[in-house]
Amino acid sequence: MTKDTAVVIRNVKIYMENKIVENGCLIAVNNKIQSVYSEQDNAADFPRDALVIDGTGKSLIPGFIDGHIHGANGADVMDGSKVALDAIGQVLPQEGTTSYLATTITRPKSEIERAIENVANYRNKTGCAEIIGIHLEGPFIEKSKAGAQPIDHILEPDIELFRKWQKTAKSIIKTVTLAPEHDPNGTFINYLAQSGVNVSAGHTKSGFSEMKTAVEFGVKQVTHICNAMTGIHHRDIGVVGAAFQLPDLRAELIADEIHVSKEMLQLIYDTMGSERLILITDAMRAKCLEAGRYELGGQPVTVSNGRVLLDNGVLAGSILKMRDGVNNMLNFPGVTLRDVIQMASVNPAKQIGVFDKKGSIEIGKDADFLLVDEGLTIYYTICLGIVAYKGEKTQ
Repeated sequence: MTKDTAVVIRNVKIYMENKIVENGCLIAVNNKIQSVYSEQDNAADFPRDALVIDGTGKSLIPGFIDGHIHGANGADVMDGSKVALDAIGQVLPQEGTTSYLATTITRPKSEIERAIENVANYRNKTGCAEIIGIHLEGPFIEKSKAGAQPIDHILEPDIELFRKWQKTAKSIIKTVTLAPEHDPNGTFINYLAQSGVNVSAGHTKSGFSEMKTAVEFGVKQVTHICNAMTGIHHRDIGVVGAAFQLPDLRAELIADEIHVSKEMLQLIYDTMGSERLILITDAMRAKCLEAGRYELGGQPVTVSNGRVLLDNGVLAGSILKMRDGVNNMLNFPGVTLRDVIQMASVNPAKQIGVFDKKGSIEIGKDADFLLVDEGLTIYYTICLGIVAYKGEKTQ
């Protein structure tokens, strides 16, 4: 019989879904949250052999969910290997990410299929960030808005090809980024939406009217808002304006102050609010490594001064860490810790249909949470009830 594993966080301010528990205690057994209560109202009764952590002066918040990440720690999802996924999962808890969507890039069909199959057959490792699905970014996009996506391998929407890939993926493709203008009748979008996939408009030259129609077909999200899409013009407010105006849309946001300027981040937040934004990193393999030359989608890139650039100067993903993106947003006037929890944990879980087990601290949900201070310094990252990262200040 397998011995139970338990962790107890005491004397902590707990940010639950609909309330804050002061002087709280959380008990997780195996990989689930078993109980949450205020210690002033209940006597302590901990499981035998539990790891007990004193959270005095700190807060317990849900783990971050990164719905758009290509790689980190020298590895990329497109490497198509177990070693690559191990490397990514091992390093992400350091930035507070407890689960993520393994994200592909436009490449030959055989390479995409190999990467998908690798993720589908991967067994998540204990004490690492958990892969909870796949984000298929491309190849069904617009060439003129390709950004860092290799143009030669862009395809028209293809239901049969997607059906094959979803079968290979064992039905864990959760998000598909596509250009709606290449599906004017909405056949592909509707098929994806009806099958439960989160359809995201990205790498697109759609105007506002096309986006409005696409939302009617089933588009629910915008991929990395402001990047690789039409911006706001006084005669057509484009995809960015659609995200502002259409309440059924949520938008991914790379809050690194590089992909989107600080002033635009403020404008986006003021317009959309925390309920409709999803913080992502769009990070690539150079995250956590030194500046230098790397590769993304078979293309050489240079990492320097926090930027990842193709040789032609186009931005090619990021090296952003989730904690830093969250902190950048938290520094804006009026943005609270509750707001960034909404953007980094709640919304991504809801968007891909896993809020029943991820995205908030509630009894019965997965034991994914962070012990942090007011400055969002991470003291502990717990992934499925196991300490995945212990900050330097706790050594």
